[in-house]
Amino acid sequence: MNSIRSITVYVLCAVAENHVKIVGGYECEPHSQPWMAFLKASFHQCGGFLINQNWIMSAAHCYDTRIEVHLGKHNIAVDESSEQSIPSERVIHHPYLTDIMLIKLSKPATLNKFVKPVDLPKSCAPPDTMCRVSGWGITMNETVDSDKLQCLNLSIISDRDCNESYPDLITGDSGGPMVCDGEIQGIVSAGGRCAAKDQPGIFTKVGR
Repeated sequence: MNSIRSITVYVLCAVAENHVKIVGGYECEPHSQPWMAFLKASFHQCGGFLINQNWIMSAAHCYDTRIEVHLGKHNIAVDESSEQSIPSERVIHHPYLTDIMLIKLSKPATLNKFVKPVDLPKSCAPPDTMCRVSGWGITMNETVDSDKLQCLNLSIISDRDCNESYPDLITGDSGGPMVCDGEIQGIVSAGGRCAAKDQPGIFTKVGR
């Protein structure tokens, strides 16, 4: 699959279970999020996700002219036999929206049990839908190894509740996926105070 169908992008809010933010997540079961991509740019790192063999989606504030994409990763501190490292061929900002980008891989990813694309959404998930976010961001917990992929369960909140709050995201998780019922619904976007109680995370909404 080489084409990318039309995508509409807006803002989406979600709040963690039991008011625990991204720092309160848990280690994902290894390779349970096979679409996850670790992105290494010149001076920063981000998350992203595979949407087909040739394309990665991430947040535009993770932009660089050249990005090394690592697929099939769980522990980013070690080389893994499941890993595929593929440099970018093109990195494209969305021309009108602020925080979404596409990365064209220089060669197609090899799909297997460790590397699989996430499904694009058939519709937008309603409030109270439970979703999962994953990333290698800061955990703020010395007992948690953030080199290993972390997961967090979130519930989508209404636009009204979102407008009455402000964002709460963690460095390093930018660009990562929010997956609901097996479909990508959001991209980890910019944030405000880190891990403040009762403040939802802000995501770029991905919908048809």
